[in-house]
Amino acid sequence: MANYPPHLDNVFSALADPTRRAILARLSQGEASVGELAQPFDMALPSLMKHLRVLETGGLVESEKHGRVRTCRLMPGAMKEAEHWLAEQRAIWDARLDRLESYVATLGKKPPKRRRRD
Repeated sequence: MANYPPHLDNVFSALADPTRRAILARLSQGEASVGELAQPFDMALPSLMKHLRVLETGGLVESEKHGRVRTCRLMPGAMKEAEHWLAEQRAIWDARLDRLESYVATLGKKPPKRRRRD
């Protein structure tokens, strides 16, 4: 079975949506209120809150409420785990492709077999 943290599925699920990626891009510039995050999107506030919950479930975002204002901030730890997993996958595939390249190179060095004429 796969050997990776179980919440990694939540991270990739959260990253799968372009709206959530846009929210993350905005939060990479600094903390923002839910109202500030909602401004560039043509959606109702409850819909945006659903996106924020998915990001929080993935561990990518943390929010805190002060009075009537909910402030969100980026949590880089979950992204680093996803980056680490992707780096491992890249290393595996690079090694496989290197072996394939070596094999193809050995095929090109062998003299072609002569066909018998009957």
